[in-house]
Amino acid sequence: MNQYIPILLMFAVGAGVALAMLGLSELLGPKLRFREKMEPFECGENQIVSPKRRFSVRFYLVAMMFIIFDIEAVFLFPWAVVFQPLGLFGFVEMMIFIAILTVGLVYVWKKGALEWE
Repeated sequence: MNQYIPILLMFAVGAGVALAMLGLSELLGPKLRFREKMEPFECGENQIVSPKRRFSVRFYLVAMMFIIFDIEAVFLFPWAVVFQPLGLFGFVEMMIFIAILTVGLVYVWKKGALEWE
C-alpha cells in the first residue's frame, strides 16, 4: 500500500487547491449582484434565443460523428509514426479500419444525417 501514498497525496493536494480557489473567490470576490449581471452572457450581446430551447437531434448526430472521426485521427497518428516496423500487416489492418469508418460515413450520408435544414 505504500506505493499508493504519492498518488493519494497528489489527489489530496489537487482537491485542496481546487477547494482553496473556490473558497477564496467566494470570500474575496465582488458581492454586488444586479439583474443585468445575473443574465446569461453571450459575447457581450443581448440573447438572440432562449437558452432553454431544445437542440435538433441533427446537432447531436454531427457531434457524435465528429467524435468518431476525431478518434480515427487519434489512431492514425501513432500508426503513421510506427508505420515502417508494422510492415504490410499494419498497413492492411489500418486500411480495414479506414474502410469500416468509410462505410459508416457513406451510410450516414445516404441517410441524410449530414443535411442541415
